[in-house]
Amino acid sequence: MEKKKTKNVFVQGAISSEFIGQSIAKHQTKTNIGAHNIFLGQVRADIIDGKTVTAIDYTAYEEMANQKFHEIREATFAKYDLTCMHIYHSLGQVNIGEICLFVFVSSPRRKIVFKALEYVVEAIKADVPVFGKEIFEDQTHQWKQNT
Repeated sequence: MEKKKTKNVFVQGAISSEFIGQSIAKHQTKTNIGAHNIFLGQVRADIIDGKTVTAIDYTAYEEMANQKFHEIREATFAKYDLTCMHIYHSLGQVNIGEICLFVFVSSPRRKIVFKALEYVVEAIKADVPVFGKEIFEDQTHQWKQNT
């Protein structure tokens, strides 16, 4: 079996709605797809200790993180009958209301995309070394705790 190349999933800054729309449009020619499911992670204006988050600055051990994304991708394809999958994660500053994670799965059948997408997103949150520094309105910051 041919070993698949590890992809770089990182994009600098927020993931734009134009990029998301173009990604969806590219799949309209793939007539063996019956369902898509999309997860969009958006930066929230959380209030922590009376201070409001205005952005998150994402960093990662990129080589290690890309390897983990690759492992999650391969495990998902082994577990679910997917036609394709795309994962993109932001690096750098992403402001509140902007998209920082875009996961897109496609399959011939709808039920599969729901299960596969939840599996992928939970695995990303649990296993990928991406770190977010929450930036507050007063320009102080703290490392984000995943929940």
